[in-house]
Amino acid sequence: MMLEPLQYGLGAISGGVVGFTLGLFGGGGSILAVPLMVYVVGVPSTHLAIGTSAFAVAANAFANLVGHARLGNVKWRCAGVYSVAGVIGAFIGSSFGKMVDGQKLLILFALLMLVVGVLMFRKRGALGNPGAQCSRENIDKVAGFGGLTGVFSGFFGIGGGFLIVPGLIASTNMPILYAIGSSLVAVTAFGLTTALNYAVSGYVDWLLAAIFIAGGILGGIAGSYLAKHLAAREGTLNSLFATLIFVVAAYMLYRSLGSALHA
Repeated sequence: MMLEPLQYGLGAISGGVVGFTLGLFGGGGSILAVPLMVYVVGVPSTHLAIGTSAFAVAANAFANLVGHARLGNVKWRCAGVYSVAGVIGAFIGSSFGKMVDGQKLLILFALLMLVVGVLMFRKRGALGNPGAQCSRENIDKVAGFGGLTGVFSGFFGIGGGFLIVPGLIASTNMPILYAIGSSLVAVTAFGLTTALNYAVSGYVDWLLAAIFIAGGILGGIAGSYLAKHLAAREGTLNSLFATLIFVVAAYMLYRSLGSALHA
């Protein structure tokens, strides 16, 4: 499917916003990517927007992962366990997601975001344990959170970072900055799993994805360094993350419910 030149330009700008968000929060990129694809770029099919954004977010997450790894913000063992369990869940979730009406997916997606936003606000002042690791005592918990997050990630066609970050914190008690860096491993893995599943059904616009990725790499560089600066301020990243989720969820509900009422 070919879009208008203006739409591809909007795709580059949208990619920059998503990349910045991924670098800053580790998540939030995909909760922005799908609405941006639908409402700003103007992709006519929700499923096409989901498949294309899943691939673009995975690529941008990998680019941001490199930056966070250099800064020492990645707990590799935890990220690996979480990712392996989540990839299985993402394949299952994305298989079911393709069967659901696109408009209903957007509404369910927004409601899930509101729940996560509330949970993040409740724990916004928690500092966590910088020495947290995955061990025999918590590996089952980490894998369980990973698998469940993967199901949601695949079902809604999202990288899942806004679920992975609180999932890593809940299962290991690591600080949010380490959860952000580690989550990018899982975001990359989940996004690729979902994108490949959607691509088999023809739901990926590869040119738009490439343009989106290019914009995202530039935005991600700025986001990664700002995250390190803000992490020193207690609760700031958590509060900003939760606020972002609420704003986007409210807008999605407004647009989706409005469309449903006029249908």
